[in-house]
This record gives sequence, C-alpha cells and structure tokens, in this order.
Amino acid sequence: MMKTIEYRPWLALCSFSLLLFLITASTFSALGVVLPSMVAEEGWNWTQAGFGFTLLGACCGASSFLPALLIRRIGVRSTLLIGTAVMAGGFFCLSITHGLMLYFLGAALCGVGYQMMALIPGTHVLAAAFKRRAMAFGFYFTFGSLGGVAGPLLVLALMKASHEHWREYWSIQMGVSIAVGLLCAFMIGSSKWLAESSARTEDALTAEAEAPQTGKVRIYRSRESWTVREAVRTPQFYILLAAYFGHLLVGITVAGLSPAHLVQRGVSATVAGSMLSFESLMGIVGRMGAGLIGDRLDPRYLLIFALVAMTAGSLALSVADTYPMMLLYAAGTGLGFGIAALSVTVLLINYFGREHNLEIFSMTCLIGALSALGPAIGGWIRDDFGNFTPAFQLFAAMTGIILVAALFMRPPIRRAAAYTETNETSAAKLIEEAA
Repeated sequence: MMKTIEYRPWLALCSFSLLLFLITASTFSALGVVLPSMVAEEGWNWTQAGFGFTLLGACCGASSFLPALLIRRIGVRSTLLIGTAVMAGGFFCLSITHGLMLYFLGAALCGVGYQMMALIPGTHVLAAAFKRRAMAFGFYFTFGSLGGVAGPLLVLALMKASHEHWREYWSIQMGVSIAVGLLCAFMIGSSKWLAESSARTEDALTAEAEAPQTGKVRIYRSRESWTVREAVRTPQFYILLAAYFGHLLVGITVAGLSPAHLVQRGVSATVAGSMLSFESLMGIVGRMGAGLIGDRLDPRYLLIFALVAMTAGSLALSVADTYPMMLLYAAGTGLGFGIAALSVTVLLINYFGREHNLEIFSMTCLIGALSALGPAIGGWIRDDFGNFTPAFQLFAAMTGIILVAALFMRPPIRRAAAYTETNETSAAKLIEEAA
C-alpha cells in the first residue's frame, strides 16, 4: 500500500503533463500552422478561417463548467474518457472537412475536449495528490508551455512526412489523442485513491500550518473549506479572477498582434518573430521558477511580480523599436504570463480550500472566453488609430489597476455560520447558472 501511495502521484503528474503537452501542441499551436493549407485547398477566405480559431478559444473558455459537473457526478477517469472521445471527434471532423460547417464543428469540439482533458481535471487531481502544489503545478504548466513551443515544429515535421497532406495530420492527432487520453485515465487511479490521497494531503498541510514556523516564511492556507457561494462574495475572488483574465488578455493579444505591431514600427519580420519565440521561452522559465519557489514564498508575491512584469512588458511593447525595449517586452510579458497562471491557481486553493476548488477554479476559467476578445479589440484600435500602440497601453493600464488591487489584497476572512446547509445553493447549480 505504501508503495502505491508513493509512486501513484508521480505517475499522475507525468501522465497529465504529457496530456497537456500533447493537446496544447495539437490544438492552439497547430491550427494556425495548418490553416493556410486548409484555406488553399478549400477556397475559404480568412474571415471564415479565423472564425474557426475564435470558436476554438471561445468553446474552450465557455465550457469550463462542464468538466467540473462531470467530475462531481461520474469521477475524473470517466470525465477524461469522455473528453478523449470529444477531442478525437474534433480531430476527425477536421480530417474529413469539405466545408465550413465540419471545420467549425471540429474546432468547437476540440475546444470543449481541451477543457475536459486539461487544466480543470489536472489541477483537481494534482491538488489532491501533492502537498507541494506549486511544484506540481509548475511542472504541469511548464509542459503545457513546451507544447506551445513544440506544436508548430511537430506540425511542420508531420506535414512534411505526409507530403503536405493536412488531413493525414489531423488523423494522426486523433490517434495520438486517444492513446494518451486512455493512458492518462488509466494512470490517475480510482476515485477511492483520489479521496484517500486528498485526505492525507489535507492532514499533512493542517499539521504543517499548526507547527511552529521558526525561521520559515509562513504561507497562508485556509484551514476551512469555503463554499462557492461564500468564495464569490469575497473581493479576493474577484481580484484573482481579474488577474487570471488580465494574464490571458495580454498573452493572447501579444501572441496575435505583436509581430504585426513591431513590423509596423520598422522592425523586420524575422526579428519580430524571434521576439515572440523569446517571449514563449520566458513563459516557460517563469512557470519553472514559480514552481520551484512557490511552496517557499507566498504566491501573492509571485502574482504581484507577474502583474508588474506584464504591465512593464505591455508598455515596452507599445513603443518598442529597439532591442532593449523589445527584450523588455518579451521578458516582461513572457515571465508575467507564465507566473500569473500558477500563482492564481495556488492562491485559489490557499484562500478557499480544496474541497470546492473544482467549481471555483472552473468559474475562474470561464473568463478565458472573454479574453479571446483581446486581438479583436486590438484590431479595432489599429483600424481606428492607425497603429496598435494605444491597445497595448490600454492593456498595460488594466493590468496596472489589477496590480494595485493585488498589492492591498490579504487572505479572506470567513464569517462563521454565515450560511446554513438548507439555504446554500449547490456548487453544481452555481456552475450551471453561470454557464
């Protein structure tokens, strides 16, 4: 029994990390590379092609309530199996598409499947299995970032091997997603193991919190489990929600618009693309670093640093046309994006406990659907003002406001007996209402 307790969490971590790497590399990072071949063969215009990408992101964010509901009702393993089927169905639609409707359906299914296989079930299991959650999340998120970096390279290699037949690429991804999804579902263990592991983890964290902290930095961890209704009535929840929204808004907009912005300011396309790659590398470094120190340093300080970095990076990007300013933009937005996601994830658990974190985190992920508007807002500003500079300055101001709120944020105080069980709305119903 002891042997199972020791190696099962690491198997789960490796399995979920491999899964996140794969689906990140084969969806968001791949579609943009494959689209030109699809457009050329099918005769679409780029407005139609771009709408599919928008559907991918919107369905991913808007469906974040679904895995939470399924996990509560049928367990993590069954949810992963359903998510694997949905993702495979999306790849299948893309592989046989001969019209826009199948393309749109495939993109939408991939968005829903991504959410059912990625962050929500992953963070739920890892939070139960690991006492050092920042370390586990750092490893997990880092593999997701590596998938974003490796995705375009994998697409190019597979397309070359299949003689530029993009339908074969999607068929290969369908097979790989099924194999890795089944592997991950097998490795995570039963619901009984997950419940026992969660109880052991919470007991260990409670004992650690009650022990003397001589010579150590005390990290706040709630000893109580907040309900969803209680959590959403605190300002801390909305500060963390805003921080999650801000990091996605900046990250998506920088990825989509920074090359065009730099080229307009006189930077060569090669340098502009290189800066975006460097920005992705800084995101990986940020997540790795935050994972290593996140259990020794209050995650609130990591969040503050991330917001400072994103604000500075966005401002630098708005006026960048020299190497120092471009390096500042790439380092700032990259590190900020990488650190913010991890710090928000850990703070939600530390502030509100793990029992209802599945629903609380899924509500936070819903904001991802709105962050997809960043490039659209930037494009509108470009058309109206003639350049992207005001857009990046606007987003810098937004993250700056969130930074001020985070500076004054302190752990929430739960009001005793504020609600009774008879008048509490169930977490699942709250998620359904939010959806």
